[in-house]
Amino acid sequence: MSNTKAVLERESRVEGQSSGFKVRGLRWWIIGMVFAATAINYVDRQCLALLAPQITRELNISNQQYGYIGVALLLAYAISQTISGRLYDRIGTRRGFSVSIVVWSFAAMAHALARGVRSFSVCQAVLGLGEAGNWPGAAKASAEWFPIRERALAMAIFNSGAAFGAVVAPPVIIWLNYRYGWQATFVITGALGFVWLGAWWLIYRRPAEHPAITKSELDYILKGQQTQQATVPRDHKAERAPRWIELFRYRQVWAIVLARLFVDPVWWLFVIWLPKYLADARGFDMKAIGASAWVPYLFAGIGSLTGGYMAGLLIKRGWSVNRARKTLIAVAACVMPIGILVTRVDSPALALAFISVELFAFQTWISNVQTLPSDFFSDRTVASVAGLGGTGAAIGSMIFTFTTGWVVQHFSYTPILTVAGVLAPVGTVLLFLLAGRIERVRSTAE
Repeated sequence: MSNTKAVLERESRVEGQSSGFKVRGLRWWIIGMVFAATAINYVDRQCLALLAPQITRELNISNQQYGYIGVALLLAYAISQTISGRLYDRIGTRRGFSVSIVVWSFAAMAHALARGVRSFSVCQAVLGLGEAGNWPGAAKASAEWFPIRERALAMAIFNSGAAFGAVVAPPVIIWLNYRYGWQATFVITGALGFVWLGAWWLIYRRPAEHPAITKSELDYILKGQQTQQATVPRDHKAERAPRWIELFRYRQVWAIVLARLFVDPVWWLFVIWLPKYLADARGFDMKAIGASAWVPYLFAGIGSLTGGYMAGLLIKRGWSVNRARKTLIAVAACVMPIGILVTRVDSPALALAFISVELFAFQTWISNVQTLPSDFFSDRTVASVAGLGGTGAAIGSMIFTFTTGWVVQHFSYTPILTVAGVLAPVGTVLLFLLAGRIERVRSTAE
């Protein structure tokens, strides 16, 4: 009996046992929960970056030492992406997210006790261990709950949670800081994750196990997933989560890992360094940072939704997944070099405008690249592949963050922003050369 038939029979039993309350469009509520988790993730992540101009001054932390703190976050993030992807494939999305958010919420609150480079580095490392799980978990939830043509939009919705969190973080965190101090700010923002966790345990189940899903929506989800599944024979080996060494046999995995290694540092550059750049190079005080640092992330959120919506629209109009994804990825990669102009203008407003366009393009790019694991592989493998991609992203970002601290300490932001502008075309060329056509990969065991 095929896996799809077994799922349908299981769903039929669930429907027969539970004729209670049903929610139409339940998959959108599910991705809304993932959006909220991602937003909280970025509020917690941005807290130190936004308070860095004040904290580094009060605690006498240099730019290079601040770079070390960022490296601690990214090193743990790199390790956790791979571990988390494997964890989610083994214990499931519901429990996997619970583990991730408990770890990162406790770590976020612990920042209130930090007093120097070492203690902040430890807190950031544990924060990275927890926060990294959000992305492979979101990729797995999207693969479980959405048909193929809607996955880029689902990924864009949850990914826009990062931009939303980064938009609300500056005014909220700066206000909390002025009102209660930076220690209390870490405690308040860190506690948000526990509020989310209670709702998550009430709401999330796999589609075939969810008592509130309608039969028509479950049929729609499964039918949309069968398009790829029907072309790939299944056997007992394909039904288990693969080992990491098995995944590295696929050039598509290498394509995703290397593309993200080169391009994700663009995003992390601004996540970690934007408030410091505005303070150091543009003379912004804390109030000015709170009033303006959210603008690029607003455009990033729009870019994420645009990338996901356009992919779904093009596929709906008859474009192949291969053509739609590659077109949007290529266009976005060609736009990102506009960031080179940031240090070449005198106007802070114009510099923020260029950063905004760069992050808009990045989120258009990443909303489609993060969908590739589910385009290439079955839902049993998605989180593991997404985790490896996130590990590549974190390694590249860690190297770039360490370099940024040293270069800024000894020179300026100009070389860093210039190099960041050319990373996207390089990463995209590697992606296209290695990945080949975007379609479901046949298992080597078949």
